[in-house]
Amino acid sequence: MKKNFLIMGLLALGLGFTTTSCSDDDDDNEITEEEAQNLDYTSENAAAWGNYAVNVAMLLSQDSQNLYDEWESDFAAAFRGHTAGSGYKSANDCVQQIIEGCIDIANEVGTAKIGEPYDYWKAGQKNQALYAVESWYSWHSRDDYKNNILSIANSVLGMRLDGDPSKFNYRAVGTDSHSIIVASMQNANLLQPSIAVWRNICAAWTAIDNIPQPFRNNIGSTETEEAMEACAALVESLETLNGLIGENLSEEDAQAIVNQFVDEVALPTYSDLVAKNNALLTAVRALQANPSNAAFSAACAAWLAARQPWETSEAFLFGPVSELGLDPNMDSWPLDAVGIANLLKSQKWSEMEWKGDYDEDDEAIEAAQSLRGFHTLEYLLFKNGQPRTVK
Repeated sequence: MKKNFLIMGLLALGLGFTTTSCSDDDDDNEITEEEAQNLDYTSENAAAWGNYAVNVAMLLSQDSQNLYDEWESDFAAAFRGHTAGSGYKSANDCVQQIIEGCIDIANEVGTAKIGEPYDYWKAGQKNQALYAVESWYSWHSRDDYKNNILSIANSVLGMRLDGDPSKFNYRAVGTDSHSIIVASMQNANLLQPSIAVWRNICAAWTAIDNIPQPFRNNIGSTETEEAMEACAALVESLETLNGLIGENLSEEDAQAIVNQFVDEVALPTYSDLVAKNNALLTAVRALQANPSNAAFSAACAAWLAARQPWETSEAFLFGPVSELGLDPNMDSWPLDAVGIANLLKSQKWSEMEWKGDYDEDDEAIEAAQSLRGFHTLEYLLFKNGQPRTVK
């Protein structure tokens, strides 16, 4: 989904785009949305398709590296130290920022990622409902949403989980671990609110997992309604906990929580994002060099692997990811299928590039961002939940 944030920083992209000759621009026939959504990989467009995929993967790799570098070199220390330049006045402010990030993504999953397609579906707008479903080309929607819930679990636990949070015994975490959950369990005023948060994390993950696969074919289901309700309950419990943290969490405990979050969650997640996007770029370059069904399958597997750390980072879309405009760079949604089809035709890859101060209302920047990122690459690699095939 296209996410808009107040961006305070500067993004200057100096990209070495893969070049290719432009196609004939004399054909002024306009492509329709339906035609763009159903465009196939063919021998006629294979060269342009491969070049487009490589350029998008290059951008993802560079954005991932920029994000990690900004955290590792500057923001991590500023966030730990809650210095004036960080925008936070205390460690307690930083803890509340972590919880607010969790609130934002829990709300987005329930009301936007799941709720918007559902609303379209109930209004009888079936095509709009389908096109509003994030990651429907790969049929990866449920996994995206569950990984978003995991990003909340990871943030409040101060560690990274792999899979169903209900299978993790959070009560067994030792008091030597410094996390929002552990610290709250030691405080009488925070104990029950923290238990409610954890139970609602598990309930939301399970409710999303219960939606029949693929989500795009079950938008109006009872399970979808239950998943939205579970996300709403999670938002409410997080808001309750956040309202109590300031008066009940010592600055010493808050500092330990922030340090562990940075070292055990944020930096490792972004490091994983870099490694997996580099592997994705390698797989896409191999597809470009030698197109085959096996190469498409390998690139799709690499896309799925690279997608996971991004989705498990969405509870902390603050700091460099916001300041550098990297969220819409990497994860713009809904898909601009017509724009992608037209770029395949023109092969003017520089249209994905923008420079200068970020302005979320700048239509030129938004147009550039809509032609790149995970979902553009998903469109180029997948169709109907399967890797595309060479014809």
